[in-house]
Amino acid sequence: MEGVIDAPMRRLLTGLGGYSRCVTEFIRVTTVLLPEKVFLRLCPELETDGQTESGVPVYTQLLGSNAQCLAANARRAVELGAPGVDLNFGCPAKTVNNSLGGSILLREPQKVASIVRAVRDAVPAEVPVTAKIRLGYDNSDALAEIVQGVREAGATELAIHARTKFDGYKPPAWWAEVASVVQPDDNMTYINGEIWNVDDSVRARLASGCRHLMLGRGALAAPDLALRIRAAAAGQAPLAPMAWLDISQHVEAQFLRSDSQSPRHVGNRTKQWLAYLKRTYPEANELFARLRTLRDVNAMVAAFAEHRRAVSPDRLA
Repeated sequence: MEGVIDAPMRRLLTGLGGYSRCVTEFIRVTTVLLPEKVFLRLCPELETDGQTESGVPVYTQLLGSNAQCLAANARRAVELGAPGVDLNFGCPAKTVNNSLGGSILLREPQKVASIVRAVRDAVPAEVPVTAKIRLGYDNSDALAEIVQGVREAGATELAIHARTKFDGYKPPAWWAEVASVVQPDDNMTYINGEIWNVDDSVRARLASGCRHLMLGRGALAAPDLALRIRAAAAGQAPLAPMAWLDISQHVEAQFLRSDSQSPRHVGNRTKQWLAYLKRTYPEANELFARLRTLRDVNAMVAAFAEHRRAVSPDRLA
């Protein structure tokens, strides 16, 4: 997720547990071989064996439409240490689609397959090549053709966001439509979209037939969701969601670590994260209101302390 799940956020989420793998924000590929610094800026984990601090692999995600350039950049990512390459055919943003990237490519199933094949051929066989798609562009009529092409092109895994490009992120996610392309004993297809809690994860897998799932916005709304989903899937006693005060401390630490350095953009990602947290934690509204107009680091730190006093009068700031 561009602009949200960056390296510090990946560090936090995987540190809380429950994740087997994550991907970078997308690296936009046009017609050139990108310099190493671009990969290292968006995936600093390349300097730590391609893993977060908690040992979770980080695949490098590429987005574009030029098969040969994507292949060349995938090869570079792997040479730099990427443990896997992910291809983004799911982004619905107009700015991305207008540049022939993301979900607009779902109008051309053969092109999607040719990109996957080019990247698969460009990297060593033992390096996973995964893909993210949607049900389709404006409908799901070509879903079976897209999925067949991706599989035959050699993708290791496929994540399907259960909405079309035109659906955007508007509820619901049509999990059941994915069932038609999930094969018996299918271990490579992941369901994604509108998974906000443990119950959603169960219903999404039952409706789609997928054994596995991918989290996006749900991970931001409930940072410990993957851990709770994994516990439930293992038949363990339900885990209680993290308390808001603990979450708010993570928010402040994240702000100080990665969102307070650029004077022009102080607090932007923190406020964006709080917009997701509001879905799970009503208290996030109060903190967001305190931070909304602030652009000064010291003022924001003071606002965090004031918020803690407001939501927990008995606790010292």
